[in-house]
Amino acid sequence: MRASSDGRAPRNRTLVLSSGETARLSRRLLRPPLPPDIADLEDRIVCGDALALLPRLPPRAVDLLILDPPYNMTKEFGATTFRARSQDEYEGWFESWFVHLLPILKPTASIYVCGDWRSSSALQRVLDRHVIVRNRITWEREKGRGARSNWKNASEDIWFATVTGDYFFDVDAVKLKRRVLAPYRVNGRPKDWDETPSGDYRLTHPSNLWTDLTVPFWSMPENTDHPTQKPEKLLAKLLLASSRAGDVVLDPFLGSGTTAVVAAKLGRRFIGIELDEAYACLASRRVELAQDDRRIQGYENGLFWERNAASAATLPAGARDTVQLHLPLTLGDHDDERGARP
Repeated sequence: MRASSDGRAPRNRTLVLSSGETARLSRRLLRPPLPPDIADLEDRIVCGDALALLPRLPPRAVDLLILDPPYNMTKEFGATTFRARSQDEYEGWFESWFVHLLPILKPTASIYVCGDWRSSSALQRVLDRHVIVRNRITWEREKGRGARSNWKNASEDIWFATVTGDYFFDVDAVKLKRRVLAPYRVNGRPKDWDETPSGDYRLTHPSNLWTDLTVPFWSMPENTDHPTQKPEKLLAKLLLASSRAGDVVLDPFLGSGTTAVVAAKLGRRFIGIELDEAYACLASRRVELAQDDRRIQGYENGLFWERNAASAATLPAGARDTVQLHLPLTLGDHDDERGARP
């Protein structure tokens, strides 16, 4: 439990480093010039400017590229401020360094690029010119602020692309376990769903609309003070779908380290680059902690659960029903209550 002397609530679990921890972790960071051998970069966090370092990374070394660059808005990231620009200028900025990533990728590599409604169209145009765009994932970011004269902004995009037509995708690794309403039966037996002591569940194919994520907040141990931190569960989906154990995952805008942390928890190798030293130290500490705790909230026993469903399954029967009332429900095979049978 956190002491109140730092001004935070007693139950606040946000990771904060002491000056001694920061000094220790700073010494562990890799700094330019980079070693030429990919093996010397694996599972390392580089503190430096990714835009300057990309041309110096080893060729054809990366299996999966995760890009979460600054969105097209004015925002502070530690000691650095990214300033909004016109759509054409943002598109040109993105393309100016994206092309330097292409030689680093294996021909079988996959790419995920994060954006919001302001930047998403520019990202798509650049990707279309250089790689094969396969889908756009939209995920609910429920922490968006309300607005009086506009729709609340509560979603973000992730563009999925590949270098060639030869790529890896493991759909079974990212199926979602959902509770079923009006389950469909054949000859009295469950069809495509399971009866369990904690309820009726089915595994559903992952779609490009994600509503099962929780953005890190103060009571979650994965939370940091980084302003645009992504959930570990989100990165786990990307890594499990598009990489194998032992593959190399590159994130040149590492931030507080979520990609590196999830890679460590799932047995992938990572290369992370972060300009801000304070964030790079946070990332390094989170990777350390992941060696002893490989749990990912919302991902248990090799399955992704809809929000809060896994915790409901572990409750005593009396409390379980109360929690499950608040869970999203799915219908049977026909997505229609008329498909249900007693």
